[in-house]
Amino acid sequence: MHFLDFLVFLAYFTIVAGYGLWIYHRKQGKAASADEFFLAEGSLTWWAIAASIIASNISAEQFIGMSGAGFAIGLAISGYEWIGAATLILVALFLIPGYLKNRIYTMPQFLKQRYGQLVATIMAIFWLLVYVFINLTSILYLGALTVENLSGFPFMACVVFLAVFAIVITMGGMKVIGYTDVIQVVVLALGGIATTVLALDLVAKQFGQSGALAGFLLLQQQAPGHFHMILDRSNPHYQDLPGLGAVLGGMWIANISYWGCNQYITQRALGAKLTTARAGILFAAALKVLMPLIVVLPGIAVYVLHQKGLFQAEMLDATGAVKPDKSYSALVNLLPTGLKGLSFAALTAAIVASLAGKANSIATIFTLDLYKRYVDPLAREETLIRVGRYAILVSSGIAIFLAPQLGRFDQAIQYIQEYTGFISPGVCVIFLLGFFWPRATGAAALAVALATIPLSAGFKYLTPGMPFLNRMGYVTLILTVCMVLISLAAPQPGDEVKAMRWDREDFRPGGAFIAGSVLIMGVLAALYAVYW
Repeated sequence: MHFLDFLVFLAYFTIVAGYGLWIYHRKQGKAASADEFFLAEGSLTWWAIAASIIASNISAEQFIGMSGAGFAIGLAISGYEWIGAATLILVALFLIPGYLKNRIYTMPQFLKQRYGQLVATIMAIFWLLVYVFINLTSILYLGALTVENLSGFPFMACVVFLAVFAIVITMGGMKVIGYTDVIQVVVLALGGIATTVLALDLVAKQFGQSGALAGFLLLQQQAPGHFHMILDRSNPHYQDLPGLGAVLGGMWIANISYWGCNQYITQRALGAKLTTARAGILFAAALKVLMPLIVVLPGIAVYVLHQKGLFQAEMLDATGAVKPDKSYSALVNLLPTGLKGLSFAALTAAIVASLAGKANSIATIFTLDLYKRYVDPLAREETLIRVGRYAILVSSGIAIFLAPQLGRFDQAIQYIQEYTGFISPGVCVIFLLGFFWPRATGAAALAVALATIPLSAGFKYLTPGMPFLNRMGYVTLILTVCMVLISLAAPQPGDEVKAMRWDREDFRPGGAFIAGSVLIMGVLAALYAVYW
């Protein structure tokens, strides 16, 4: 980057970090409540809900990880985005009404109400493990990798910088995080589209043409193997995306767990009315359909350009091997001076915002569901906030230590999906049966919670040739059967747990929602038909 790029980035850093410190010191002098610090509060408009969901979702694993997978695999990695869009529609139709009707504001609260305290505690521990050792660590690793490539600073210095930057924001509580979401999604979308247009135009120029449309058509001609949504067994990446098995099985499990049973995502809609929440989630689904344009196509473009002799040095790691996860940062380096600094700032904002959101979720679960429950039930508000801040510091320290270890994975996006998939089957079974089957018992949920990681690990090491998405499907089926059998063998749940309450009106969305859902599903069907 040039001097002007660093000036643009410095201005961004000063504003965001300064705002975070201001909120932090402002709250030091007031008796802020734990709910205010940890949880999003108040109702949001539908467009703010959509923007906040997407801003929370977009981070290094999308920009860097999915671009790297686009370089290595191709358009098929878009299945995570497009199945995610369809999943959001189902969440808006069936899960959000349940949360709002039963006045549920956190995921452990649902588990406690439906199954009892023990299940809620075990799942809270599972979530902490996933958030700290997988999500927080992978975001930090991918973010630092990109900052290193763009700025030239050492990798570990970038790791520490991003972690400290996120800590500054997170110390101010959810209010600081929430204020950045709407702004970030606009900046990220504009920066992402500009980068994609640049990449496609660069492809066109390499073949004597010009324009983004010409570049897109050339991509399909030069890399036809990168434009198949359904991979066959002969494809070297079949293990990552096993054909129809991915689309009809494992991807749904991963997406339902992420979009419908994840405090980090669902809390954005839990303070609104049902119609507003549904409209916001539907708009987020529409944005997810567009995401491959800015996170996958650049990776495919870099692949074609790399075959033409460009980015030869930029794509190599320390051992001299081609590193797909370097594709996006290599492309950003081609942006004009000034605009490169703005894109760098936007990308850093996405990384830091996601780090802050994850750290806040970690602090929330640890403080409210573990510390307050088992260590100090009578803790004052200021004590809970202080414990939450300690949790942020400790979890960030762990992520700093572990982040360099992710360098041994060829594509970090697959690391995230595979190891998150150790817990996703259990989460889906417990939540879905808890929602829609009143007969499900706490003992059965406890058995599933305890079995999901050992069963997933057993499948991984006993069947090393099985694609991890297929493995998730088999584990989910086994856990479902176990939960049904254990529930039927036990007495009816007692009064200490409550089944979900429903009204028929909860499942009757308005005409606008139905029309929007049909349009989105039609677009998805067309995309799969064209790029089968």
